Amino acid sequence: MRPYAAALGPGHIMPLVNKIDGILATLGVKGYKALRRDRREQLNCARQPGGDPIPQKARARIERLLDRLDLVLKLIDQVESARDAVLKKDAPADEAERMIRSLTDLRSIGPDVATLLVREAFVRQFRNRRALAGYVGLGGTPFSSGGSEREQGIGKDGNRRVRAAMVELAWMWLRWQPDSALSVWFRVRVGAMGGRIRKIMIVALARKLLVALRRYVTDGVVPDGAKLKAA
Repeated sequence: MRPYAAALGPGHIMPLVNKIDGILATLGVKGYKALRRDRREQLNCARQPGGDPIPQKARARIERLLDRLDLVLKLIDQVESARDAVLKKDAPADEAERMIRSLTDLRSIGPDVATLLVREAFVRQFRNRRALAGYVGLGGTPFSSGGSEREQGIGKDGNRRVRAAMVELAWMWLRWQPDSALSVWFRVRVGAMGGRIRKIMIVALARKLLVALRRYVTDGVVPDGAKLKAA
């Protein structure tokens, strides 16, 4: 089991919820909320449009899906508790925990993202920052033609969980670290442009931020202009 909730998350929950909704939709049952705590009670009270209860075979299928959903939710509670316990300790137990605690000192970074970055990427050894970006899938695909150079975005290789987290974190970084050098760099290059250019440049920002955060947790160098959370 991975020690962070991102390894389970919506990717494991929503397929189960969608299957349950699909079965009920074929029966004309509306309004069922599988993620509510009273999901079993709701199922007991659910009725088809004519007032009949859910057929036995359909109910059995739904109950099996609910059993799996309960298990996933329980596992998420466990990994979230383990994740949060790292921040409640008087001192980190190892280097990974030290990195996690250090990352959460920065504005815009919470315990889930910090744990994901450290456990999936920062505890590994890389030859250089290009190797780190390549492992995550943020290596980029530059295009050059004559005097024109531009970034074409990223491929699908690499650690997709860390890549998705870094792109999301890049957007959060712009909001919560607006005065940092990286945020200024982004605004200068994007300006008033939007659409595809903005999406491409957020990937470039995510790549730069990944390298900066790795340097921060390993060498203690705070990203230029970044602010720490208030004590």
